[in-house]
Amino acid sequence: MTTTTTAPSAAAPLRLTLVVGSNRHGRFGPVVANWLLGRVRDRDDLLVDVVDVAEVALPMSLEPTPEATAALSGITPKLARADAFVVLTPEYNHSFPAGLKNLVDWHFTEWQAKPVGLVSYGGLAGGLRAVEHLRQVFAELHAVTVRDTVSFHNAGASFDDRGALRDPSGPDAAAKTMLDQLVWWGRALREARATRPYGG
Repeated sequence: MTTTTTAPSAAAPLRLTLVVGSNRHGRFGPVVANWLLGRVRDRDDLLVDVVDVAEVALPMSLEPTPEATAALSGITPKLARADAFVVLTPEYNHSFPAGLKNLVDWHFTEWQAKPVGLVSYGGLAGGLRAVEHLRQVFAELHAVTVRDTVSFHNAGASFDDRGALRDPSGPDAAAKTMLDQLVWWGRALREARATRPYGG
């Protein structure tokens, strides 16, 4: 008896994993993440999971200790089953946080042949220097970063005390563009992986 695996239809929603990349005390990331999750959940072509670096106790040694194995058990499946990713990053010292790099480095095949959207926040640069560094990292991991990003310059002033954007028009439009690109690439690469397993 032969068992076959049925690939998702082209119209089936994509599984998206949002990676929240800051673990700094007093971080602003959850405010941006909650806004972004609202944009994602408004769509019927995306199903979202969240991986939050601040909730992950991964050692920096990349040694597969029992503690690391336990921490990975709640993360790796969310990355492995994803068809696409959005990585949300602040900018620390002109780059992205060490905790985010550590989480990325604990995985390899989970990123391969999948698209990555990038959302950033910071001061004057809006986290864009962190984004450019992440593009290089994900290229090395055989992932495809989409062209358009969402960035918040002087992010704290962009949101009110309730976590709502003071002027949502620009960010909402940018998020739609990025997510539309992510869905296009996600569907194309999902079909390609089902037809021809990636051997990179």
